[in-house]
Amino acid sequence: MGRYQTYVEYKDTHAQWLGKVPKHWDVLPNKFLSEMCKGRNPSTLESEYSKDAIPYLSMGYLRGQESPKYGKAESSAIKAKEGDILLLWDGSNAGEYIHAKKGLVSSTMARVLAIRDCDHKYYFYCCKAFEPELKLHTVGMGIPHVNGEQVRTQCFPQPPQEEQQTIANFLDHETAKIDTLIAKQQQLIKLLKEKRQAVISHAVTKGLNPDAPMKDSGVEWLGEVPEHWKVTRAKYLFDFVTSGSRGWAEYYSDSGSLFFRIANLTRETIEPKMDSVQFVVPPEGSEGERSKIKVEDLLISITADLGSVCVADKHVADGYVSQHVSLCRPNGKVANSRWLGYVVLSDGTKEQFVGAGYGGTKIQLSLEDIREFWVARPPAEEQIRLTEYIDEKLEQYVTLIGKAELQINLLQVRRTALISAAVTGKIDVRNWKPEQSESRMEKTYG
Repeated sequence: MGRYQTYVEYKDTHAQWLGKVPKHWDVLPNKFLSEMCKGRNPSTLESEYSKDAIPYLSMGYLRGQESPKYGKAESSAIKAKEGDILLLWDGSNAGEYIHAKKGLVSSTMARVLAIRDCDHKYYFYCCKAFEPELKLHTVGMGIPHVNGEQVRTQCFPQPPQEEQQTIANFLDHETAKIDTLIAKQQQLIKLLKEKRQAVISHAVTKGLNPDAPMKDSGVEWLGEVPEHWKVTRAKYLFDFVTSGSRGWAEYYSDSGSLFFRIANLTRETIEPKMDSVQFVVPPEGSEGERSKIKVEDLLISITADLGSVCVADKHVADGYVSQHVSLCRPNGKVANSRWLGYVVLSDGTKEQFVGAGYGGTKIQLSLEDIREFWVARPPAEEQIRLTEYIDEKLEQYVTLIGKAELQINLLQVRRTALISAAVTGKIDVRNWKPEQSESRMEKTYG
């Protein structure tokens, strides 16, 4: 923040999150600056819109992850307007402030309205600056929730109203610039992931030699494949295909053997995803042995994101698969299990799985579907070369995506720091003009 001036005189607020503020600013408990009203769930929710119904503000809907459900605006309902401030009260995101859409406020949120001489936009930025402190002090043994007393009594800065508006306008402009840069990096990551997927799909269906004679595979999803490759059903490449059984929850434990679940799979790589693990003490006898993982096994999702796959390594060996994961043990025709893992990860195999999936709201695959998908099998030496090529290419994409993600993280840190500095008076933007920000952004990020 060294590019910005500071105020001449400061005073101590004795609030840890706030520190010192400009001497001419007021500091007031939040309860004198806003009105907070906890939401209430409607008596019924419908998937389809009907007369007099309005959207129910679930987190999925507010974040653009799902279509809205609708409820009636009953007398006890708390309604929000577009742009109102919502505080997430319960759950893993408790303490986060977000902007509302028009709709019914759920019981896991509170609507917050700025009052007195408090500028709405400035107040929202104050809330975002206060957010880390609030999240740090959520309460509850199971599901965390906001400490209401802390929200009401915490001190908030209150500059003169004209100064509030200038700070809000400054932050609108600056954060919009940063958000644009973040969006560009996110788009780059999306393109890199698409190219990564294209590399996999092309390699396992067309090979590495662009001049190789081709033949019609006879399979719509595969199209033409190298003439010397064998087109076969997957069952001829596996010693056996199985999955876990129901009821393993009774064997859950804080330690023991790994219980491999859908959460340990991803469609982005063939490596296990180990950020969420469950352990079991398995049953004795054949049931446990049947679903026990060995190195080089293929573990394939048969529910949720069909065809997510991992090639078992030492981190998951001797674990056990859940009922939602198919365990496939390659036979001697597979020179490298990673090659077959990449085949499963390819677009062509996913198309086969989606076409074979059955069920209503929860599409799933049978073990027979896993046995029956089509594979274009190269000779053993070529399987190994293909695997080495894809591994090398994917490592390059990991590096490029990592750099873009790091840039996003730095931009988000800067965004958060800028908001905090402006609303708490650590920088003086009273003389700010939009053209000054334009030149600063060009120098910093151009």
